[in-house]
Amino acid sequence: MYTCAECAKLACDSGDESAYPANCPSLDADRDGLLAAYGEGEDREIARNAALVEAHGYCRLTRVEEIMDFARRNGFSHLGIAFCIGLQREARVFARVLRASGFTVDSVVCKNASLPKEELGLAEEDKISPGEYEPTCNPIGQAQALARAGTELNVLLGLCVGHDSLFMKHSVAPVTVLAAKDRVLGHNPLAAIYLADGYYHKRLFPGRKATEPPSGADGP
Repeated sequence: MYTCAECAKLACDSGDESAYPANCPSLDADRDGLLAAYGEGEDREIARNAALVEAHGYCRLTRVEEIMDFARRNGFSHLGIAFCIGLQREARVFARVLRASGFTVDSVVCKNASLPKEELGLAEEDKISPGEYEPTCNPIGQAQALARAGTELNVLLGLCVGHDSLFMKHSVAPVTVLAAKDRVLGHNPLAAIYLADGYYHKRLFPGRKATEPPSGADGP
């Protein structure tokens, strides 16, 4: 079992292999295979340019700016936006920013093709508004539409949990994320993590006292 989330050493960040804990995934990694995977082609360029974006924009560029920097470094001029219908305003502004910076932009909403939820086997009681027409989100359709448009890099904006998984699975172009949707927390899902030992403790750790540390908190 790998437990990097609880690791107290993080020796991989220093390169000190002698400090790797016994269950470190670094010990099981095929380093030669990994180096070969990054050795040439698109994966090498994406990894290299991602590192350059980090190096030149660290704590300086916003994520919007980083996405544009990353696209330029990779030679991507045609970008796609796959967005949630509830974030159309944000998608419109983002598309305007990209076009003002010289990019060609195609955007596809999650409800494209308007497939009724009944077609996926949902009952009326499984709808947000039973008795009314509700199209299902269609992330596969979003990926297919952006592939037809010929986008070179696709940006996710607020797709539902699981729908984002399907989009990334079916996207032809590489995918990055502008924002994850969390309607309760103003699209800042990490707020629940920051409040996990405070306001949200009872919701996230049912049956555990606030002073009781989670299992494995001491690390390997």
